[in-house]
Amino acid sequence: MNIAYSPCPNDTFVFHAWAAGLVPGAPKLNVTYADIDITNGLAAEGAGPEVLKISYAALPWVLERYKLLPCGGALGRGCGPLLLTGGGTGAIRRPEELSRRRVAVPSERSTAYLLFRLWAASHVPGGVGEIVVMPFHEIMPAVRDGIIDAGLVIHEARFTYSAYGLHMLVDLGSWWETDTGLPIPLGAIIARRDLDAGAVSGWIRASLRYAWDHPEASQDYVLSHAQELSPQVAKSHIDLYVNDFTMELGDSGYNAISSLLDRAADEGLVPWIDPGLLR
Repeated sequence: MNIAYSPCPNDTFVFHAWAAGLVPGAPKLNVTYADIDITNGLAAEGAGPEVLKISYAALPWVLERYKLLPCGGALGRGCGPLLLTGGGTGAIRRPEELSRRRVAVPSERSTAYLLFRLWAASHVPGGVGEIVVMPFHEIMPAVRDGIIDAGLVIHEARFTYSAYGLHMLVDLGSWWETDTGLPIPLGAIIARRDLDAGAVSGWIRASLRYAWDHPEASQDYVLSHAQELSPQVAKSHIDLYVNDFTMELGDSGYNAISSLLDRAADEGLVPWIDPGLLR
């Protein structure tokens, strides 16, 4: 079975056992490691693998061909994207200063960017200037070096941005949780609709159970793909992004997804979807 997910520690932790052939009855995986912007595009084109990790924000463009799986993704609390600015004199310190500035984002169809647009609509008079899409691991150096004015970061950047001398302008996850009371939907696992979604979900859950039961087993695999992260940062990343929602979205998870996509559709940022396609 072909699958695409990111090299980030949460994904490699969840899928290690399946990728290593440790899940009884599961088909062998042919893994493509790809940035979220790439997987979002593959899913939208309908030319990607049978199973992919994408942004929840990209779901409106893919649900006719792919089914959202109730497990394996990233959704939680205290784990949202951050908007960072430079740390030097004259750097941006207030939301209104983002007007007509250059902001880097990891994908135009990422949940991070969607949350940013919902926040900016009420906090940045006149809107921001140019949006620049770049791989997330390039964003912090670009902000530090003054190539861009602000950067939207995800994943382990939450633990490492201070090492770049950067300033957090807003925690968009905290803003979302305060505004809605709901967890933050970040990354979804989807499977082609001609697959047995129940079977795929079962293999993902079995892989996750193995990872939780044998956390040391995946360490080498996780660190080999973690883009120079220290073992402690990788562990912090996993502890934050792999949680009960990864095993089962549940009603709270589905409510968060619906709320995000409905609010975005109200603002004209994404197409409306048939609620029946979410489950």
